[in-house]
Amino acid sequence: MKEEKLIVPANGYIMLFVFLILFFGTIVFAITTGNPEYLPIIIAAILIAPGFIMVQPNGSRVLLLFGKYVGTVKKNGFYWVNPFYTKKKISLRASNFDSERLKVNDKLGNPVMISTILVWRVQNTYKAAFDVDNYENFVRVQTDAAVRKLASMYPYDNFADEGLDEDITLRSSVNEVSNALEREIDERLSIAGIEVLEARIGYLAYAQEIANAMLKRQQATAIVAARHKIVEGAVSMVEMALEELGKKQIVDLDEERKAAMVSNLMVILCGDKDASPIVNAGTLNH
Repeated sequence: MKEEKLIVPANGYIMLFVFLILFFGTIVFAITTGNPEYLPIIIAAILIAPGFIMVQPNGSRVLLLFGKYVGTVKKNGFYWVNPFYTKKKISLRASNFDSERLKVNDKLGNPVMISTILVWRVQNTYKAAFDVDNYENFVRVQTDAAVRKLASMYPYDNFADEGLDEDITLRSSVNEVSNALEREIDERLSIAGIEVLEARIGYLAYAQEIANAMLKRQQATAIVAARHKIVEGAVSMVEMALEELGKKQIVDLDEERKAAMVSNLMVILCGDKDASPIVNAGTLNH
């Protein structure tokens, strides 16, 4: 595969001076002398004019001579090249691409909506101009393909009830997923001479048809986790209460009374609402 070739053409200001001398000087000389034989020089000067090019900062011109690649001008300035060169302009500036929201399936088969934000620029003008048909469209198509592949590699979230032990998920592992996406897109776009500066997930959510169900599932998971902590704390507090009562010999409780005390404390500690106390004016048994 042919590689990019950098060239620096002739100074445009010198050739502009030559063009002005030939064009206007010949006209003045022909009018002064009244001799039209010098007019062909004007035609030669006109042929020089198409050779002027201007390259702006972070811009480039790819030069072709009758279909043959001559080189690329990347240094900004005013130049003159062969008038018969075909001059193709390719920008070297960084570009943003915000993809459309795609509906894809994650690793578990759940439909999710996902989009990506890509920052890219042309690094190799030869590949961008000749190895692909339209490098801007190539960036869009390959980015969408990379996002689809990435979404199928990881689950949206990690639910304990599914027995998953996934360290990386689309929702929680932002840095890891972005790095994997950047590597995938960079590998795909290297054929077009495109450098990936940054790639990250711009939008991520469950598809509309399962969004409500998944929201309820996440809420249920959070409630179960909270209840688990509450029960652990309640058991610890009951154990401490029984231990302190027995150690300080405040009251002598048999197994039946201990069971009743444990039941009452667990109801109070684990309940959603505050318990309403009942004052017992009689004995412990009544």
